[in-house]
Amino acid sequence: MSSQVRLRLLPRARCMFDEPVQVKVAGLRSRQMVTLRARSTDEKGVVFSSSATFRADGSGQIDLERDPSLGGTYTGVEPMGLLWSMRPDTLHKRFQRTKSLNPHMVKISVHDQEKEEGRILAEATNERLLIGDGVIRRTVREGNIRGVLFTPPGEGPFPAVLDLYTSGGGLSEKRASLLARRGFVVLTVALYGNSDMSRNIREIHLDYLEEALEFLKKQYKVGGKGVGVISISKSGDLALSMASYLQGVEAVVWINGCSANTLLPLYYQKSQILPPLMVDLSKLIPTESEAFNGKKVMNDPLAEENEATLIPVERAEGRLLFVASEDDLNWDSTAYVDMMVERLQRHGKDNFETVCYPGAGHYLEPPYGPYCPSSFHAVAGGPVLWGGEARSHAAAEVHLWKKIQEFFRAHLSCDATQTKAKL
Repeated sequence: MSSQVRLRLLPRARCMFDEPVQVKVAGLRSRQMVTLRARSTDEKGVVFSSSATFRADGSGQIDLERDPSLGGTYTGVEPMGLLWSMRPDTLHKRFQRTKSLNPHMVKISVHDQEKEEGRILAEATNERLLIGDGVIRRTVREGNIRGVLFTPPGEGPFPAVLDLYTSGGGLSEKRASLLARRGFVVLTVALYGNSDMSRNIREIHLDYLEEALEFLKKQYKVGGKGVGVISISKSGDLALSMASYLQGVEAVVWINGCSANTLLPLYYQKSQILPPLMVDLSKLIPTESEAFNGKKVMNDPLAEENEATLIPVERAEGRLLFVASEDDLNWDSTAYVDMMVERLQRHGKDNFETVCYPGAGHYLEPPYGPYCPSSFHAVAGGPVLWGGEARSHAAAEVHLWKKIQEFFRAHLSCDATQTKAKL
C-alpha cells in the first residue's frame, strides 16, 4: 500500500446498516485513474463484490458524493453505489444477513490503474451494524410464539410493530432490529423452520399471529392499544388477513404482496377462513440466465373459481400502506394493489395509500444492501428473477425506508398512560 494515499469513510467507519457513508480518497496524483473495490461475505459464506473506476481531480482527490464512476458494477454519481451494486461470486444468490448481532463488514480498497495495475494503494473496513446501541434483543419462546423482540433504549412509550419477514421459514432479524433503533418495539416471528417448529408447513393459523399481537401489546414500553404490521411477499396477505379478521391492528405496511390468500389455507379458531390461491408452474418462463420469470404463475384471484381466496380487506379498520414495485417479476404486485383499491373504494373505504416504484424489483428491504436480481425460490424449485434495475431499486429502498417510519409514526397510537397501566 502507498503511505501517501488515504481512504476515509465519513462520518465514521462504523455505522448502522441503514445509514450512508461518504467515501473519500486523498493523496493520489493529479488526474490519476484508480479502481475502488468493495468486498463482503454474507452469513452463508457467499462472497459479494463490486468495483468502480474513478479519475482523481487536480488535487489528487476523489469524493463519491461528487465524482462519477466511469465503469465497473455501476456508473455515474452514486455515493453508495459500491454497496448496492455488489454481486455474488455465484449466480442466483441472495445476500443473507439475518442475525442482528452479526455486523455487515465491507472491505473497501483503492487500486492503481496506471503504473502498477491492481496494486492496493489504501483500504478501510466499513462496519455496518444491524443492532443499535442500547437496543435490547430478547429471544421469545412463550406459548406458541417463536421469535425475537427488540426494544429501544429509553423510557418510552414506543409504538409497536410486528414484523412478518417470513420468507423461506426461520427468522430474519435485520428489519426488526433496525426499526427498533428508530424508536419502535418490534417483534419478529417465525411461522415454521425455527427452533422446535416444524421444518415444513401445510396451513397457517391466524391464532398464532393473534397470540403474537397480544404478547406485543403487553410489553411494558409499548404505548397505545394497537400494533403495526410490516410484511413482504407472501406475508403481505397474512398482514391483510390480520387487519381484516383481528382486533388491534392499527397500521399495515404491505410490500409486494397479493390481494388473495396465497399457497396455504388460512385457519382461525379451528375453521378455515380462506382457501389458498394456487400457482400454475407451467407458466414459468425460462430465460437465458437460467432463472425463471414467474410473474404470471399465480392463478387469477378475480376468476370465479378463486373469488373465495380474496381477502375481505374492506373489513380492516386500520390504515393500509400498499407498496408495489412496477418491475416485480415474482408476481404482478401493481395489479394486486389495483384490485384492493377498487374493492376498498367500492365499499366506501379510504383508509389506504399507495406507493409505486418504477424500476424496482420484488425484494424491497432496508437500504444499502446488495441488490438481488435472482435467487432460489422454493415454490418454483429453482432460481427465479425478482425484477428491477439495480440503481432504481436501490433508490426505492432508501425512499421506502423513510416512508415506512413516517407511516407508522403517523398512524400508531402511543400513549404514556398505557405503559403505566402495564407496570
